[in-house]
Amino acid sequence: MLQTGIINPHVLDLVARIRHTNTLVICDWAFPFWPEIETVDISLCRGIPTVLDVLDLLKPNFKIGRIWQAEEFLTTNPPETLKRFSDSFGSIPLTREAHIQFKKRVPDAIGLIRTGDPTAYGNIIVESE
Repeated sequence: MLQTGIINPHVLDLVARIRHTNTLVICDWAFPFWPEIETVDISLCRGIPTVLDVLDLLKPNFKIGRIWQAEEFLTTNPPETLKRFSDSFGSIPLTREAHIQFKKRVPDAIGLIRTGDPTAYGNIIVESE
């Protein structure tokens, strides 16, 4: 029985199918539903879990080559939120682009993990290395 790291079987199943250069969306509670993309909804309530909770649990066993995020994230969140995301991203290459461009990347993802995160434009797309 798994006792550490990600223990949700649906998340593990989705992540196990991601290969080199495939992408995964980790999004907030309000992100639109995309019927063509497998969605694993782990939202429990507003704020639980967060996008960064998922990212931080994913990083030890998932080699991330790049992260995309909407550039609007920078102008709609307080400095402490910007710092939390920056600290979590660490040295992973990051591309910020207009939200409309960001959403155009979503249909190419292998799957989407929906969280309870309320952070404005806190959604990310991670690419496996």
